[in-house]
Formats: sequence, structure tokens, C-alpha cells
Amino acid sequence: MPKAGIIYNDVKPIACRIAQELQDKLVSRGWEVCLASGIGGILGFSKAGRPICHTPIDQLAPPGFERGMEFGIVLGGDGTVLSAFRQVAPCGLPLLTVNTGHMGFLTEAYVNQLPQAIDALLENKYAVEERAMLSVQVWREDALIWEALCLNEMVLHREPLTSMCHFEIELGSHAPVDIAADGVIISTPTGSTAYSLSAGGPVVAPGVSALQLVPICPHSLASRALVFADSEPVTIYPANLNPLVLVVDGNAGCSVLPDDRVRMLRSPYSARFIRLRPNEFFHVLREKLGWGLPHVAKPASVELP
Repeated sequence: MPKAGIIYNDVKPIACRIAQELQDKLVSRGWEVCLASGIGGILGFSKAGRPICHTPIDQLAPPGFERGMEFGIVLGGDGTVLSAFRQVAPCGLPLLTVNTGHMGFLTEAYVNQLPQAIDALLENKYAVEERAMLSVQVWREDALIWEALCLNEMVLHREPLTSMCHFEIELGSHAPVDIAADGVIISTPTGSTAYSLSAGGPVVAPGVSALQLVPICPHSLASRALVFADSEPVTIYPANLNPLVLVVDGNAGCSVLPDDRVRMLRSPYSARFIRLRPNEFFHVLREKLGWGLPHVAKPASVELP
């Protein structure tokens, strides 16, 4: 019996209703279906005065989700998509992302397109696009105390953002660099259209094997976004007297003490997006963010005498 999974945002009534209807539909067609909430991918926040407690990257998969599943379906917004990939990326499970939220930048289909999308899935009329993910680790002396998978970005900053932070950053085997800023962002190409974009970083097409370092409000005209090969690990040493806060994909974090170090490298796991049509990245940029829209006030052509 073929097997599929559904991950949904259980805070949204529409996502809950559609998840149940979709499960019934697939079961009636002879499929085994596992249902799970996206809450399992929310890693939570650890605090400086509390013992670190986290779930290892490869143990976040919901019960029943495993290698050998044909596909998964995500019902929610971008936050649910990010959470779902943290849960299932180690299983290699491709996900069809269905928007029941607002922006839906990472989603492939809308709710009103779901019947046609399910037909395409069951007829194997789809492609799989792989997106790079980051493994983010916090080390204290020689112990790994926290880790998470990251699809968009890792942000390290002071909380609250009221004063300058100092960071020593190593990129691969290159000489370390010193940055003074409110914080730093390490972003994947997928995350280049998220926080990194708002902080002044460039948009990087998903197929480019690169990461980018973006200082947040740097106190230097020389500190600008840097794009570099994703084959090189990144290590950040916080040169501050007070703890910093690390946030992954906007919803999970860890307190980072002055003697800790944060290490990032491209994960062996990737986010596998189901595509029902050719993925035109520039079209998504235009539709969701208004990139490349024509000027409506172009001057009319003038014929010279």
C-alpha cells in the first residue's frame, strides 16, 4: 500500500479541515496516510539560565514519517513549510507545499488548486527541486549543546537590539574578519528573499551553490553583504561581554554565551520541493515581491522631425 504524509498548521481551522478531507480522500484511493502537526518542527528557545535541551536534527520526524513514503503535503504558510522541512528533510521526503496563509513565498499551490494538484501527484506528474539547507550548531568548549536545520537563515544578535555587537567570523580556511554590527545573518539562497533581503543583502537564485553573510546595521562603510561558496564552513565567535541570541528561520533560538562558538555548514540533507510546473524563480519574485515590474510612467516615444 503506498504511503503519504500530511503536515498542517493546527492553529488554522482551514488547514485542519483540509487535512482531514485530504486524508479521507487519499485513504479512499487506497493510500496509507500519516497526519502530523507542524508544531513538531518548532524548536523553541533556550535561555542562558536554563539547561540546554534540544532534539537532534535526525530525530524530529513525526511518527510514521520515514524513508519510503511517496510524498508529503504541507498545509499552511511559509512558517509551516520551514517547520515541515526541519521535520522531514532527513527522511528525504519531497513535499507539496499548499498555501493557507498570507504571503506563501515558499508554497507551490493554493487551496483552490488542491484537487488538480492531488491528481498530478497520484499520476506522478511532477518534478522535485532540491534546495540547500544549513546545519547550525552551538558549541560550548568541546560539547555540542544545540543544533538545528535551517532552510532560510541563521541570525545572531543582541537582545534587545540596543547596542553594538562584535563578531569574529571565520569562512573556511580564510583569515578571520571582524564585524561590528547589531547582528549578523548567514543565509541560504532560499533565505536571500527573507530577512537577508530586508537587511540589504542580494537576491541569490536557488540553484546557486552559495551562502551569504549580511551584517545588520554595520558600523562601517566597509561591512557589506558577502556571497561565498557553500562548501566552506562558517564559525562565529561572539566578542561580547553579554550573551547573544541565535535565531533559526525566525522561530527557534539558543542563548549564546561569550565563550561559545556558532558553526554552520551545508547540511547533507536538502529541502525537496514538489513542483507541478517548471519553477520560474523570476516570476515568483515578480508576483510576490514586485521585482522587475514595468514602469507605468514610461515616457511615450517621440518621433524626431
